[in-house]
Amino acid sequence: MIDLHCHIHGIDDGVKTMNYSLAMAYAAVAEGITHILAMPHYKNVRWDNEKTDILRDVENHQNELNDRDIPLIIFPRQEIRKIEEMMEDIQENKIQFIDELNQDFLIEFPTATIPAFMDSLFFNIQTKGITPVIVYPERNRAILNDPNKMLALIEKGALAQLTAGSYVGTFGKKNQKISRQLIVAGLVHIIASDAHNLQSRTFHLKEAYEKLEKEFDKKKVQQFKQTTKDLNNGEIIVTNPPKEVKVSKFLGLF
Repeated sequence: MIDLHCHIHGIDDGVKTMNYSLAMAYAAVAEGITHILAMPHYKNVRWDNEKTDILRDVENHQNELNDRDIPLIIFPRQEIRKIEEMMEDIQENKIQFIDELNQDFLIEFPTATIPAFMDSLFFNIQTKGITPVIVYPERNRAILNDPNKMLALIEKGALAQLTAGSYVGTFGKKNQKISRQLIVAGLVHIIASDAHNLQSRTFHLKEAYEKLEKEFDKKKVQQFKQTTKDLNNGEIIVTNPPKEVKVSKFLGLF
């Protein structure tokens, strides 16, 4: 398995020591994960992890894994928060893309809102051949209140990444329910761990795929895994047309 989003390094709110990072690596391998995209926060108020720092940090971690014969490959990537400066940062080569062809990157919305300028920003990004990948929309309060706020963004070509823990229930029943609704509506395309530690924020990736197969089928699992692989390899992503989330007017979303 490929984990598209993980904080296995020690340069933000992820793990704090190399020993703990190695413990997470062993846990990832035991779960069946072979590749991890390390996603330190970029311009997230508290953290401003530059591309050069990330490259150096991930190289150090990979060397430690290799020295211990841990069969795990880590790729240096970024989880971008201060998106109003994104076009500038791309031009200045500060952005670490998901793929080596610089075609896709992860975008983190503020916790409570979707920025009003998102449509125009996404348009500018996409005219340059770049696909924005929205991380954990199911944990954004605006989307929790109205999941169909995702529809226009996905219809315009954005992709979205669901958190494995949300889908299996570790973030509560509301997040779990909306996670399934987003899958049914085709408003999320990747499942990743967003793992930060081995206690409260661990991987759950294997469990999420098993649940996906049980609730849907093997084809759905393969679709999510293939999209993850294609993103990492810089391939063209083919997705099904998204739909509205059906919400009862009387019972509400939850």
